[in-house]
Amino acid sequence: MEPQKIRELTDEEVAEEIRLAREELFRLKFRGAYEELENPSLLRTVRRDVARLMTIQRERQLAEQGETNG
Repeated sequence: MEPQKIRELTDEEVAEEIRLAREELFRLKFRGAYEELENPSLLRTVRRDVARLMTIQRERQLAEQGETNG
């Protein structure tokens, strides 16, 4: 997922995307423990998507804190 597209989402949508991506990551890890994944690089991609989403979520939190403190 592109950072620019993530920034267009609302806070609630970002939180939902994080939840969905974490679920997908869990399923991939679980399946990978029992059988060979067709595309093992998908784990890396999903993990990075989660990181991107969480980074943008944190940026918004810090920006909000800066507005309330400043």
